[in-house]
Amino acid sequence: MNIGITGTGSYLPSIVTKNSDFENHDFLNEDGTPFKHPNEVIIQKFQGITGISERRYAADNLNTSKLAFFAAEKAIADAKIDKEELDYIIFAHNFGDVSVGQSQGDALPSLATRVKHQLQIKNPKCVAYDLLFGCPGWIEGIIQAHAFIKSGIAKKCLVIGAETLSRIVDKHDRDSMIYSDGAGATIVEASDNAGQILSHNSATYANEEAFFLFFGESYSKTAQDGTLYIKMYGRKIYEFAVTHVPQAMKDSLDKSGVPITEVKKIFIHQANEKMDEAIVKRFYKLFDMEMPDGIMPMSIEKLGNSSVATIPTLFDMVKNGKMENQSIKKGDVVIFASVGAGMNINAIVYRV
Repeated sequence: MNIGITGTGSYLPSIVTKNSDFENHDFLNEDGTPFKHPNEVIIQKFQGITGISERRYAADNLNTSKLAFFAAEKAIADAKIDKEELDYIIFAHNFGDVSVGQSQGDALPSLATRVKHQLQIKNPKCVAYDLLFGCPGWIEGIIQAHAFIKSGIAKKCLVIGAETLSRIVDKHDRDSMIYSDGAGATIVEASDNAGQILSHNSATYANEEAFFLFFGESYSKTAQDGTLYIKMYGRKIYEFAVTHVPQAMKDSLDKSGVPITEVKKIFIHQANEKMDEAIVKRFYKLFDMEMPDGIMPMSIEKLGNSSVATIPTLFDMVKNGKMENQSIKKGDVVIFASVGAGMNINAIVYRV
C-alpha cells in the first residue's frame, strides 16, 4: 500500500483586509523615523514585490486551534475515516493561540491537544503534539507522519498547519501587510487509495541564518512596552531562499527518480510572489529548462502569507477545483517546498 494523503481540508477566515485598508497606518523605519514616501506609494511598491492585494484575518472570537479544528473536521470527512482511528495529531504552528489584544501566545495545553479535545476523540492512543519548524512546519509534519507509518508505529495521522499571524504584527512595520491567518489539514495513511510520498528532503541552517526571522520590539519608540512582534530581515531571507530552496527541491526530485518533465505542479510556501518565482525559475535552470507556464499555483494575492497554512490550504483549493486554471488529477507528480524561520527548508516529491 502507498503512504500518502487521503483527505484534505482548509479554513479561510471571513475578514478580508485589502491593501487600501493600510493607507492610514503610521509606517516607520526600523529606527522609528517616518518614511519619505506617502503610504499610497509604499503600498503600491509592496504589492509589486509580494503580489499581495488582500489577506484574510480571523474573527476576534476565533484562535489558531479553532481554525485548525474547522480544517481538521473537513479533512477527516474528506478521507472518510473514523476519527478514533487516528494514531497521531501533528499540529504545525509557531505562536500558539494568541487572543485579540494579547501579547503572549498560549500553548498550554498544546494546540494539538486542543484540537483532539474539540474533535472529541476518546482514544488515548491518539497522540497529539505540536511542531515548531517555522513556515515549513506542515511539510515537516507530513514527513514525520510518513516516517511513523512506514515504521509501523502508526496507520493514520492528522497533520495540521494553522496560524493567526495578524495578531503578532507591529502595525508600524511595513511587513505587517504580508501576514495573514488560516488553517489547512490533511490525513496521511497507508492505503491503496492514497497518493504516494516518493521522496523528501529537509535541512536547518542555524549559524548566520538562525535569526533572519525573530521577535523584536515595535518600530514606534513610544509603543515600546516590552511587547514583541514578528520581525524579519527580508533581503537576507530572499537571498537565502533563492540560493538553497532550488537545490533542496532538485535533491528531492533526484532521489525520487522522477524526471523533471513529469512534474505537474509545484506547491511552494506563499511567502512572496517574486521570491517564489525566482526559486522555481532557478530550480528549472538546474535542469537547463525554462519554468513552464502554470506550474506554480499562487494564492498569495488574495490570502497573504499564513505561514504553515499556505501550502495545505493551497493544495486543498487546487485539489477541489477552487482555483481558476489550476487542477491536479490522480497520478500527477507534484512538489511541496517551503522555507522559513530556523532557517529551515524542506521539500517533498509526491504522486497524487
